Amino acid sequence: MGKKWIKNFDELATSENRKLALMIAQTGLDAIDTEKVIYDSVQLKNNILSVNDQSFDLSRFKKIKVVGFGKASCSAALALEKILGSKIKQGSVIGLQKTACNYIQTFSGTHPRPSRLNIVAGKKIFEIVNQSDENDLIIAIISGGGSALLCYSESECVQGQILYDAFLKCGKTIRQINTVRKHLSVLKGGGLAQIAYPATVISLIFSDVPGDNFQDVASGPTYKDESTVEDARKIILENNLGEFDLIETPKEDKYFEKVYNFILVSNKTAVEAMERKSRELGFATNVVSTELYDQTEVVLKKIFSAKGDNTIVLAAGEPSIEVKNTEGHGGRNFHMGLQAVKEELLDQNSVFLSFASDGLDNNDGAGVIVDQNIFKKIAELGLNVDDYLSRFDSYSFFEKCGSIIITGPTGANVSDLMILLNRK
Repeated sequence: MGKKWIKNFDELATSENRKLALMIAQTGLDAIDTEKVIYDSVQLKNNILSVNDQSFDLSRFKKIKVVGFGKASCSAALALEKILGSKIKQGSVIGLQKTACNYIQTFSGTHPRPSRLNIVAGKKIFEIVNQSDENDLIIAIISGGGSALLCYSESECVQGQILYDAFLKCGKTIRQINTVRKHLSVLKGGGLAQIAYPATVISLIFSDVPGDNFQDVASGPTYKDESTVEDARKIILENNLGEFDLIETPKEDKYFEKVYNFILVSNKTAVEAMERKSRELGFATNVVSTELYDQTEVVLKKIFSAKGDNTIVLAAGEPSIEVKNTEGHGGRNFHMGLQAVKEELLDQNSVFLSFASDGLDNNDGAGVIVDQNIFKKIAELGLNVDDYLSRFDSYSFFEKCGSIIITGPTGANVSDLMILLNRK
C-alpha cells in the first residue's frame, strides 16, 4: 500500500467489510498515482528518452518544450522535470492546483466550467506550441478535465460555459459534449498537432474516458478528428443546446505524421489493480464493465445483479444524470449512492462504494460508502430520501450520515470507480 489516499479511512472503517472495501479502493488509487505512472513509463538514459517501448534521441532536437492540461498535468509535470531537468527549455501546464516546478510554469484553472483563468494558461500554451519548428520536441501531458481546463480563445471559453450548462440538463455522454467542444476550439480535435507542425509531438495521455476512446481525452488535441462540423451541429440541434460558432478540425494527414500518442493509464489500470487486491483478500471477482455511460439506475442494476457470495463486483465509467433541479449539491457518485439507498439494494452482508478517481465528485468529497447501517441513521435523523433525491442534494444527505469519502484532489483522473463487496 502506498499513500493513505482516503483521509477519513479510520472513521469510515466501522466494520470489517467496510475496511476491506476501503482497502481495495486505496489500491485502485495507488495504481493510478500520476507521479508513479510517469516514473514507470518514462526513462532517460544516455540522452535517449524512452516512453513505454519507444525511444527518442534527444540530441536530434534543439529545444524540448512541455505543455499540459488536465487534472493530472501539474503532478505529471513535476515528475517529468525530475527526469528531464534543465533539458526542458520552456513549459506551461494547467491543472487544478499549481505545483512548484523549476522549468515549467504551472497554472490553476477552473473545472468543469472554463473561466478567464483558463484563457491565460491557454494563451501561453498556444504561444509555446505555435512558436515551434521542425527541430523542436513538444511533450504534451494530456489528462481528464483538459476539455474544460484547456481554453483558448475567449470565444471558446464563453461558448464552453454555455455548452457545459446546457449539457448538464440533458444528461448526454462525454463523447457527445466533446464532439461539440472539438469544433469550438483551435487546440482541440487535432488542433494542437496542426499548430505544432512540423515539430515532433509526444503525447503522454492519462485517460479518463470509459472504454478505449482515447481520442476523446481532453477532446483529442493530438488526434486526427473523425467528426465534422455537421456532426457537432446535429448534436446541438437534437438536444436544443443553442447557437454556437463552429469550426472544422484539421483533416490533413501531414499534421499527425510526427505525433506519438502514448496511453499511460486508464480506468482499466485501477480496476485491474483492485481485482488483484480482491483476490489476494480471498474474494471472487466480477468486473461488470469499465465503460458505463448509462443512467445511474441502470448502472446500479448492472452492478447489484452481479452480486455473489464472498464476491467483489467492480465497475468504472461515467454514469449519466439528467439534473432537473440545481438547488442541491453532489455529483454522479453521491447521486448513485443515494439511489442505492432509495432502492434498498444493500443487505447486511453488502458494502457499496462509488467514488471519483480525481477525488472531487463535483464537491469536496470523492464519493460515498454505503451499507445497511445507513438505514439506522435515516431513522435517527428523520431523513426523507425522496426529498434529497428530488432536490439533487445527495451531498447534504451523506454529510449528515457521515458516509462521505474524503481524499482531496488525487492529481489523477480515470473516471468514476465502483466497488460492491458482499461477504457474510
